[in-house]
Amino acid sequence: MSGPVQEPDRECHDEALAGVEAREGRRTSVGGLDVARVLPTKGRRTVGAWCFVDLMGPADAEQPDPMEVGPHPHIGLSTATWLLEGEALHTDSLGTEQVIRPGQLNLMTAGAGIAHAELAARPPFRGAQMWIAQPEGTRHGAAAFEHHGDLPEVEVGDATLLVFAGAVAGAASPARTDTALVGVDATLHGTRTVLPADAAFEHAVIPLDGRLKVGPEVVEPGWLVLVPAGVGELPVESQDRDARFLLLGGEPLGEEVAMWWNFVARDRDELEAAWRDWRDRTDRFGEVPSALERIEAPTPPWVRSPT
Repeated sequence: MSGPVQEPDRECHDEALAGVEAREGRRTSVGGLDVARVLPTKGRRTVGAWCFVDLMGPADAEQPDPMEVGPHPHIGLSTATWLLEGEALHTDSLGTEQVIRPGQLNLMTAGAGIAHAELAARPPFRGAQMWIAQPEGTRHGAAAFEHHGDLPEVEVGDATLLVFAGAVAGAASPARTDTALVGVDATLHGTRTVLPADAAFEHAVIPLDGRLKVGPEVVEPGWLVLVPAGVGELPVESQDRDARFLLLGGEPLGEEVAMWWNFVARDRDELEAAWRDWRDRTDRFGEVPSALERIEAPTPPWVRSPT
């Protein structure tokens, strides 16, 4: 349901993180639904292997039609779908048909290529769509899909952590990871907590409900806080009742990624090859059993002749 990568996203490049920094996301639209795109952001393309985060909704109650995202392709990434309200139906070229609801994880790994479609009911509908860049060792491999309806939860101080990727405070998600990373949906019940953090990871704190203070930075939904590697404890404060946020992190990817449209690769040649395979309807991505209209890819801006 997230994507595609647009021109402002392509202009984001990683910089060294000198300290904790706040960045404002930007507003865009996907499948008729307003989203706040908080990653990539200026000066930061990846946080660990996390390379894309859209905060979707909430949907407008006066527009009850569902969000429809027709069949479209991916390469070189895993999509992690996380809902806060509502439900969505995922279908893909592996033959998967899976409904997802709040507190559940859909994880689709593209490898060399996959296509999928998603239909979200609304109102209410709200969630997060995240991309995880695959490393060299797996990004040319087979596509896969997994659904996790029962994820571990752990109390840390005055916070409840629902762990959907990696492990924290002894709670480990069963979801696949191709690199060392963590993904948590956290609710702060008091005014302050200190979360354990792997000092080898860089992290992003992304508010979902309420204003947060992370280190010296105060942020609200639509923003994120970037925390560099080397931090072993992460203090989070809020005066809002039951403030909720995502904590994403991982070891620095160590590979330069190239992102365009719905593809994550390493250079333009790979991106262009994927675009041509989708345009020419080769068997690379397969067929999605969906009544929704197939989404055609635009011509890459660096391609002078589309032939």
